[in-house]
Formats: sequence, C-alpha cells, structure tokens
Amino acid sequence: MSKNETEFLEAVAKTEVEAEIQTDQRNRVRRRRLFVALGATVLAAGSAFWAYERFYASHFVSTDNAYTAAETAQVTPAVGGIVREVRVSDTQPVRKDEVIVQLDDTDAVLALAQAEAELGRAVRRVRGYVANDDSLAAQIAARASEEKRAAAQVAAAQADFERAEIDLKRRAALAGSGSVSGDELTRARNAFETARANLAAAQAQAAQTRATHQAAIGSREANAVLIADATEDSNPEVALARARRDQARVNLERTVIRAPIDGVVARRTVQVGQQVQAGAALLSVVPVAQVHVDANFKEVQLDRVRIGQAVELKSDLYGSAVTYHGVVAGLAGGTGSSFATIPAQNATGNWIKVVQRVPVRVWLDPDELAARPLQVGLSMTATIDTRGTGH
Repeated sequence: MSKNETEFLEAVAKTEVEAEIQTDQRNRVRRRRLFVALGATVLAAGSAFWAYERFYASHFVSTDNAYTAAETAQVTPAVGGIVREVRVSDTQPVRKDEVIVQLDDTDAVLALAQAEAELGRAVRRVRGYVANDDSLAAQIAARASEEKRAAAQVAAAQADFERAEIDLKRRAALAGSGSVSGDELTRARNAFETARANLAAAQAQAAQTRATHQAAIGSREANAVLIADATEDSNPEVALARARRDQARVNLERTVIRAPIDGVVARRTVQVGQQVQAGAALLSVVPVAQVHVDANFKEVQLDRVRIGQAVELKSDLYGSAVTYHGVVAGLAGGTGSSFATIPAQNATGNWIKVVQRVPVRVWLDPDELAARPLQVGLSMTATIDTRGTGH
C-alpha cells in the first residue's frame, strides 16, 4: 500500500472518530436536556399536586363507609284483640293515617255501651243528691219544730210535777191531824208519781227530738259534701264516669290501626285471625322519602367537620353518574365501637391502637331523593366540604 493511500485511510478514520465524538456530545446534551425537562415536569407536577392538595383537596374528607338509614316507625296496637283484617303487605307504599289493620271491635263496642250507661247512672245519682238536699232541709225544719214542741211539753210536765209535789206535801202535813183522809193522800201521792213519770217521758221525748234534729243536720251536711263546689257536669262522680266513657271510646277507635307516617311496609308479621296483645310488633313503615345517610368517618378526619357543611354523596345503586347533595345534620355522641353490644376492652397488656370511626348523620336533598329514591341500608360514598363554616 502506497503512502498516499495510508494517509487517506488515516484521514478517513480520524474523520469518523471526530463524527462519533460529535454525535456522542450531541446525545449527552440531548439527554441532559431531557433530564432537565423531566425534572422540571416532575417538579411542576409535584408543585401542582401540592397546591391542589394544599389549597383544595385538603378541604374535603371522604369515606365509603356510609349507609342509608331512616327513622323507621314500628306499628303496634294500643289494645289487644283478634285481627279481623290486614290491608297491606310487604313493599306496599302507604300514606299517613291510612287503615292498615282492623281488630275485632265487639268487646270494645260493649265496653263503650257499658261506660255510657254508667255515665247516665252517675248523672242521675248526682241529680238525686241535689234533690235530696232540699228534702233534708225540709226535714231539718220539721225536726226543729218537733224539738220546740218537745221543749214545751217538758215545761208543761215540769209544771204539773211541781204542782203535784206541792199538793202531796200539803196533804201529807194535814194527814197527821186527820184533816185529810188516807184516800185523798193516796190520790195525791199517785198524782205526784204520775206527774214525775210524765216529766221523765217528756224529757226523754225532748232528747229524742233533739237527737233526730242533729241527725237530720248531719245527713244534710254529708249530702252537701257530695255536691259542694261542683255543678252536675263537674261533679267528681260524673267526671269519673265520663272519663271512663271517653277511654272506652278511645279503645274502640284504637281497634282501627292506621299508618303513623308515609312510607313503605316492611317486616309484616301480623296475620288475619291472630290474637295480638297491646304493644306487640305487627309491622314497620319505612319513610323512604325521609332517608338520611350515616357516614362513619375516621376520628382523624373530623377536626374541621361542622354541622351545616355541604356534603356530596354517591350511591352504589345509581353509580357515579348520580350525585346527591346534603348537609351535615350532626355527629354521634360516641364512636361505633363504644355502642357495640360487647365494647372493646383496651385495658389489657396486648392492646393495639385502632383508629376509631364516628357516625356523622347527613340529611339529603328531598327533591333529589324524590327523583331517585333510596332504600334503607344502601352503600354510599360521602364527601364533606369542610370549607363551610357550618354552625
């Protein structure tokens, strides 16, 4: 190989090396730029995420441990009886005051008739008390007159007794001289005994009429107690009978059992012909138009939750496309575990701290609830906007 060819080959090799060096330098510059761009992008994304979390997302707390609930009304009879008719079944909607169960009212009708008869008898008895007062007043006047007459008779008998006593003394004094015969003295002595007996009889009669007069006064006072400070309507006997009549009427009305609220029938156990007792559970009425949500938030999420703050909710029933709106109605007075049937005992040596959850009640927008009804027990996702001040 000639010298020129060798030089040519070396020049070509050198050119190729220089080209590779330049390419490598360009690649390093490009990679550096890419790393810088990537770092800037990551920094920008992190800053954006931090700003989003700091200024927006941190104001919201969310949980999927939430379920629909309602203040279910349990229907129980106020009186016992045999079920004559049941007009509803499970899942059936009912309106407030709609008749749902009818009990046999035979006993209640008879009890009402008896109570009304007792009321009528009490009214007549009180009227008798009033009439008897006038009669007793007349008797008192008659007994007073009899007492006066008896007193006059006692006075007359006393006078006769004193006169007979004087006659007897005179004749006894003259009998020793023979001026008065023994027969005349005997008649005087008999007249004296008769006068004394008449006086005792008159005094006894006066005592009897006096006692009769006092008895009449006592009878009127006793009768007056029964009607004192009361009219016929307000008399205690009439009032008691009327109250029993009203109670019997209420018991008759209670044989017709009505729905206490608007809602849907659930857990019906009553059957026709069944003998039910007062207070026995017959069925429940669920007010689906007044459903609320009990959301169980972690205790660390509740530092800024206040009553009245806005809440957005999604239901598993309708999916994420449907959003309900509501407000925080209140926070429970304790955690869920504190109201458990068997509360956790954390006073043991192997205690492990567990984050507790506190039920938060959320009222739903009634218009949204009417448009898309919810049943009790459905799963929900609740998000509270803590930016609201609430109250």
